[in-house]
Amino acid sequence: MRDITTIKYTPQEIAKKRRQIAKSFVLNSPNVKSADIKQISDRDLRLLFELYDQVFFDGWFRECFPGTLKLSFSRRMTKSAGKTLYPKNADPSRPEGLVVEVRISVDFILGYGALAEANKVGGIPTKSSLEALQIILEHELIHVIEFFYFQQSSCKKERFKTMAQNLFGHTESCHRLATNQQIARQKLGFAIGDTVSFPCEGKRLEGIVHGIRKRATVMVRDEKGSFTDQQGNRYAKYYVPLGLLQKV
Repeated sequence: MRDITTIKYTPQEIAKKRRQIAKSFVLNSPNVKSADIKQISDRDLRLLFELYDQVFFDGWFRECFPGTLKLSFSRRMTKSAGKTLYPKNADPSRPEGLVVEVRISVDFILGYGALAEANKVGGIPTKSSLEALQIILEHELIHVIEFFYFQQSSCKKERFKTMAQNLFGHTESCHRLATNQQIARQKLGFAIGDTVSFPCEGKRLEGIVHGIRKRATVMVRDEKGSFTDQQGNRYAKYYVPLGLLQKV
């Protein structure tokens, strides 16, 4: 079995391979028709992974990875662009039973470009949501490789950073893409803890922003509400699209 932890490409090779994958992906994806992603599915993510396996790893995953690799987009991940899940009780003597799962936040991909300055992924300035998705997937594949060979992985440690640099030219282990909280603060002018108003059933309600994800969680004073603070005030909880909120 080829040891893919030792692969090292030049910056020119990495750039060429990444462009090759992007071109082939757009040509073959059932949903993505340009580098500006408008819609995407798990099937597209599987295709992108297969292209990476072919172009960067010469089919290593297809021919040598003994377990199961699941890939999916998550609509619940609002703070992390990607995540790799590895079973804590994995038995190294039975690699065929290994199940590793890669999840990528669809919010970060579809919301790409909301803040012009938030475009760095793995230390690389990106020009499109497709390029951002590629580098997020690259990062997660390093996690998969580390888990397979060493049964543990940390992007804060030197081994991960070295493989990420050698394989994909990454210079950082974090992704500097815009979160919903940053978008709300910089484009809409409010943050957690602010008082806001919003329309509801012909009225305009006021409340306090308690959380920001795809929608904001707003706590509105209500004598019949199900939530109580330390002072005994009662509140009702509302989930409000960010665009409907106005800071008071």
